[in-house]
Amino acid sequence: MIKNYPIYDIKSFNCNLHLNELYINTFKSHLLEHSFIENSHRHNFYLLVFFTQGTGIHKIDLDTYEIIRGSLFILKPGQAHSWKLSKDIDGYIVFFNSEIYELYFGTKKIEEYPFYQSSKNIPHIHFKEKEIDQIEPYFKLLIQECRTEKSGKSSKLLNLIDIIHIEVARKHLMENDYTFQPYSSKMKIFNNLLEINFANEKAPSFYAAKMNISLKHLNRICKDLVNKTVTEIITQKVILESKRRLTFSDRTVSEISEELGYLNYSYFTRLFKKSTGFTPSKFRVDLKKEDWS
Repeated sequence: MIKNYPIYDIKSFNCNLHLNELYINTFKSHLLEHSFIENSHRHNFYLLVFFTQGTGIHKIDLDTYEIIRGSLFILKPGQAHSWKLSKDIDGYIVFFNSEIYELYFGTKKIEEYPFYQSSKNIPHIHFKEKEIDQIEPYFKLLIQECRTEKSGKSSKLLNLIDIIHIEVARKHLMENDYTFQPYSSKMKIFNNLLEINFANEKAPSFYAAKMNISLKHLNRICKDLVNKTVTEIITQKVILESKRRLTFSDRTVSEISEELGYLNYSYFTRLFKKSTGFTPSKFRVDLKKEDWS
């Protein structure tokens, strides 16, 4: 039976980076400000934690991992976890939503990294002393950049997060017997179809029919790989594209609504607000306070 652990979003952590879709901190500071994280809970975002000092135990879903210097943990949305930590614990912690990642990098998807693709993959990797010297500078740069107000701040932070993912993926593939998941090719076909048709086709049955599989099977593939239904992925794609056009074009909200297949402007606004917490107009106004240059 799945326990009803509290589910936190990034706004729970007093962040102020890019519309509350990024959070970066040293682990020691994070723990001082948010002691409640030691109890079992879930997140609706991606999480990276890299420990450079101290020891402890990290429980993730049904598994328990030892924390030592060089321990790096990678969690997907929905995973339950808790900690037992020594008093001298320190390191770095990063939260981000998939939407901000894909908004910046375009067609590149965070789920394509191997450690996010299957629930069977181990969410823990240990970096040896030489490897710590190679990867820790990127985390230090994240902290340093967070403390500045220079131009291009969001861009630099997102690129640093992606570089860390690349380094982790290289080590992960080298150390784990990662085999190609049979569902991965189907998911790629679905994503390609969605990229072409999302503005005109919102029905999950359309994509299942195009792939010559049942909707039930397509939902199973999506749940297995990214823990989302077909409908949720379609909506996520629409909202992501909405954000791109609100960010990088001068078209009105009404024009964007029509371009994305919503002739009913009010319905589009409600859908956007339900998914983001903002109306499209408020999202655009707040975005002007951010720096994407």
